[in-house]
Amino acid sequence: MRLKHYSYRTEETYVQWIRRYILFHNKQHPSDMGVVEIEAFLNHLAVEAHVAASTQNQALNAILFLYRHVLKQTLPCRINAIRAKRPQRLPVVFTPEEVQAILAQMNGVHHLLIQLLYGSGLRLRECMQLRVKDIDFEQKQIFVRCGTRRITLIAKLRLT
Repeated sequence: MRLKHYSYRTEETYVQWIRRYILFHNKQHPSDMGVVEIEAFLNHLAVEAHVAASTQNQALNAILFLYRHVLKQTLPCRINAIRAKRPQRLPVVFTPEEVQAILAQMNGVHHLLIQLLYGSGLRLRECMQLRVKDIDFEQKQIFVRCGTRRITLIAKLRLT
């Protein structure tokens, strides 16, 4: 793993997943197991252990690394395991009163930046890379150069 420049934490994590995989199958050697056992382990993680999708992916990557790079075995491209469900996350939206309360606690440059982020829909990096020439006060537009290269409107905000 070190020759492939994996981090030490990744190495530790992969070892833990491989250990759990072997223990799940009653200490059977991985070379004696195959796709059926991998799918059984991944199904167990999704259905019984209720792990997150990213956790299940991490376990799969560790096991694939074991088979491909350590045991030098080829596995089919597709492993048909039950996939852990990604949770539906709703965005956190502040009420106008909450925004005003937050802005009331700030002053100076931070106040201006938060107003600009909130009122124009800019991302943090876009706001930080903004230059004076990117703002058209007459057209009330901001030209965003970073990433998306788009034009957004300057919102009319009450200055408090």
